[in-house]
Amino acid sequence: MATSAALGLIETRGMTALIEATDAALKAANVEMIGWRKAGRGLVTSFFTGEVAAIKSAIAAAEAAAVKVGEVTATHIIPRPHDELAGMYPEAARG
Repeated sequence: MATSAALGLIETRGMTALIEATDAALKAANVEMIGWRKAGRGLVTSFFTGEVAAIKSAIAAAEAAAVKVGEVTATHIIPRPHDELAGMYPEAARG
């Protein structure tokens, strides 16, 4: 992931809402899904990277789509994540 890329996250309760959210995010803007992670108790999170404006659009679309089929517990955007934060990304993104 480029250091200038933003990081976007959406957390839902349940896979159905997360899949709906992820699909909407990827269709809404030029972003890349870098992985997903289970947090326990039904909470799952998708991670996206891209330009700040694209991430903002993608996360907004993801949230709007997910609330139609389930519960969104959190969304967050980090415009310029520190390089060391990459150690917390899902394994698939570390390649």
